[in-house]
Amino acid sequence: MTDKILTEQSGEIARIIFNQPEKRNAVSLEMWEAVEAAATRFAADDSVRILILSGAGGKAFVSGADVSKFESERASAEAVAHYNATTKRVYDLIEAFPKPTIAQIDGFCVGGGVALSLSCDLRICGENSQFAIPAAKLGLGYGFEGINRLVNVVGPSFAKEIFFTARRFDAEEARMMGLVNRVVPAEDVGRVAQETAEMIAANAPMTVASVKYIVGQTVTDESKRDLAECAARVKACFDSADYIEGRRAFLEKRKPNFVGA
Repeated sequence: MTDKILTEQSGEIARIIFNQPEKRNAVSLEMWEAVEAAATRFAADDSVRILILSGAGGKAFVSGADVSKFESERASAEAVAHYNATTKRVYDLIEAFPKPTIAQIDGFCVGGGVALSLSCDLRICGENSQFAIPAAKLGLGYGFEGINRLVNVVGPSFAKEIFFTARRFDAEEARMMGLVNRVVPAEDVGRVAQETAEMIAANAPMTVASVKYIVGQTVTDESKRDLAECAARVKACFDSADYIEGRRAFLEKRKPNFVGA
């Protein structure tokens, strides 16, 4: 692991923190590999019910790739292929993470930062946040999956504007496009992300996981949807001890204690 990627867990809430604030949390290959390892570990940990991704320093979530590393990490065709394969694994891993994920966006969210946030389930940003995908200014190619994630969130027209212009969009524009779920005062981003995570963690894990899976199926090509698995997950919720606990807690006017089974 590198000290430029930090991990934390408090109760049922885990965190992955991009820790290169002097470069607005620009990401190197080594950092992407550390994120992959951390996310894989948290995904397999039954004590984790939700994952928050954030950036250190309060001025940036992730400001894209560490351009200073391009000559050593992305100079040849082989190196570019390796870098792209690594980032793809990370984006896919976060998108398929079995528990809810939140992107806590403080300040700048650029390039790979936008791609990473789109792999998360929810995006909460501060009023001072700015978003951009500057690929057209760098001559970079963007693959189908990354563009498809953006289109699924903001629609084709806004996706084209974001890529074509390569300009920065402010938090209000991001909210209007649907790029973020919530815009809050800059000083409240961490608190709101934490409170949202606590709210989700207190709910029935099987219900939350089943909804995450089924929502994912709705944006999957119809020929590849697994409707039988969707139905099985719904049935598992109704067959669970948590369903009994939820009913009893409601009738007894108390907070339920869900165990995920």
